[in-house]
Amino acid sequence: GRAEEIDLGDWDRLMELNVTALFEMSRLAAREMMKKGYGKIINVASMLSFFGGLNCSPYAASKGAVAQLTKAFSNEWAGHGINVNAIAPGYMDTALNTTLMADQERYREITLRIPAHRWGQPEDLMGTVIYLASRASDYVSGAVIPIDGGYLGR
Repeated sequence: GRAEEIDLGDWDRLMELNVTALFEMSRLAAREMMKKGYGKIINVASMLSFFGGLNCSPYAASKGAVAQLTKAFSNEWAGHGINVNAIAPGYMDTALNTTLMADQERYREITLRIPAHRWGQPEDLMGTVIYLASRASDYVSGAVIPIDGGYLGR
């Protein structure tokens, strides 16, 4: 919705879910990972971590915070063997986007900007998540990796 119409309670709930919960779960996980000297934390950011979006300022702000926490945690924990990265899904064909996809004009505008000519599917995220969870990414930390069909490059 429009920023001037958003209820502060809705803002607080979104921040609690996307920022505070991520902060607390990451801290708890890092404490255990530090004991082992190794770990992988993979956060879920968004393309809106990179730009403001339209009529979704609380969501964009929360996902911007996810990207910055990912980098800050990496700065603190990489020396303890903990890799902290994030994936940043682009426009995904999921229930979360039902309303946006129903707006034919906006759906068309977005799809035309995606070089892959389609919205992403949840399966499109798997390869990157598997990579970030594996030893193959042991020297990757603090990255926010877009999975967007090329949207950010256009």
